[in-house]
Amino acid sequence: MDPKWNEDQPIYRQLRDRVVAMILEGVLVDGDALPSVRNVAAEYRLNPLTVLKGYQELVDEGLVEKKRGRGMFINEGAQKLLLKAERQRFLEKEWPKVVATIERLRLDAADLLRDVKSRKKDSSSKSGGEND
Repeated sequence: MDPKWNEDQPIYRQLRDRVVAMILEGVLVDGDALPSVRNVAAEYRLNPLTVLKGYQELVDEGLVEKKRGRGMFINEGAQKLLLKAERQRFLEKEWPKVVATIERLRLDAADLLRDVKSRKKDSSSKSGGEND
């Protein structure tokens, strides 16, 4: 996790969002343990209650479960649940802004798709992998 915090949002929420990003990216998968509250608090010099509040949001959302005496673990299906919610949020909140920008700049959808594919090829050839 990145130790930099921004001033625009409470730290517990940023911590929650970072764990969500790690789940979406596959860094954390079903059954993985979250780092302990104490470890995260010590590593990032945070109040343990701040860490606990961020983790509790994940529990409340059904993404993580507490196992008494063992810690907190990623629930089965957490990534699928997050993908569904994040896609819906994107389509409702972000996509209309993107569409408005595309229209305002008179961009062509086919050109944009070619550009995305070209960038994808460039990044896969630089990393040595094949993402097509």
